[in-house]
Amino acid sequence: MLSFKIAVRFLKYGKTQTILIVLGIAIAISIQIFVGLLIGSLQKSLVDSTVGNSPHITISSNTEVTTIRDWKQITQSIDNLHVTKGLAVSASSNAFVKGNNTDQPVILKGFIFEQADSIYNFTDAIYEGEPYRSNREILIGRELQEETKTKIGDRLQVILTDGTVNTFTIAGFYDLGAAGINKTWILTTLTTAQRILGFYNRVSSIELTVDDVFAADSTATRIENYLNNEDLKVENWKELNQDLLNALSSQQLSSIIIQAVILISVVIAIASILAIIVLQKSRQIGILKAIGIKDTTASLIFIHQGFIIGLIGSVLGITMGLGLLYAFNSFTSSPDGDSIIKLYLDYRFIFWSWLIAILSSILAGVVPARKSLQLDPVEVIREG
Repeated sequence: MLSFKIAVRFLKYGKTQTILIVLGIAIAISIQIFVGLLIGSLQKSLVDSTVGNSPHITISSNTEVTTIRDWKQITQSIDNLHVTKGLAVSASSNAFVKGNNTDQPVILKGFIFEQADSIYNFTDAIYEGEPYRSNREILIGRELQEETKTKIGDRLQVILTDGTVNTFTIAGFYDLGAAGINKTWILTTLTTAQRILGFYNRVSSIELTVDDVFAADSTATRIENYLNNEDLKVENWKELNQDLLNALSSQQLSSIIIQAVILISVVIAIASILAIIVLQKSRQIGILKAIGIKDTTASLIFIHQGFIIGLIGSVLGITMGLGLLYAFNSFTSSPDGDSIIKLYLDYRFIFWSWLIAILSSILAGVVPARKSLQLDPVEVIREG
């Protein structure tokens, strides 16, 4: 295409000018990529640390009786909706164990572990020992193990709130990555917990996870409407973490504002420089028009210039942005080499950033393109 070839020649002729504008775009896009991915990674890390190994939706009793009777029918109904990723039932109660100097408050939790693994991933969390083989065995967390100074095979007395003492054998230690859970949860089988706590065939909660954690509220509402049971209370993690959600929303808004300002500055910069090029190349454009090039072809020169500059600048900017992100992550690592923020590459964000950068560059070429349409070849050549 003639207009494209001329656009390339114009850019090659003013190499210094072209390099400067490409670097300007690249720096702007790299900042956009860096900020966007960093904030996205921070948000995902915060969400993972909050609900990564915990239920997104919890169903509990809404009556004076704190346990749920017909939990098998309820879980079957939820399965029929096909809206959850993981489902587990638990029987739990507050308790105490003997610590170094005082009684340590804990929570005795009984699970069907084949179910619970889909939420908590207990199998991979066990770092010493193995899942128990009998109903008198338990798993305890890393922090609780350090507090009680116990080892595999030791016996641990668990004191219920009514004063009943039960003795268990420690089968293994787990680490779910949350100190609060590791320090308080004592894990056993569902049948053991039901028997010890006097729940019979009842459970204290039904716990669910969903694919999209940010859609947990709408999924919870759908489940609640489907069950239509006033004796049940359906809660989701968003209800319990309003401060976190407000912080995430603020971060997201600040990220959008920063990216919008960057794009606007890129469009203005490209449009300004291309407009100057129109003045610089007005004589050449006048001559081209005089020898028969149509106005449309002449105007497309600057559209193509915007596209070429945007394409090179955006690709270079994405590369620089990713490099800056990994460099930041390396320099901010903890002394033991662990990253403070786990990086998540959002390829959709990278693609849309690249596409918007190119479209913005093309849009920036519209202004000088329209300006070139107004050039009268006779006057341009006459005035030099």
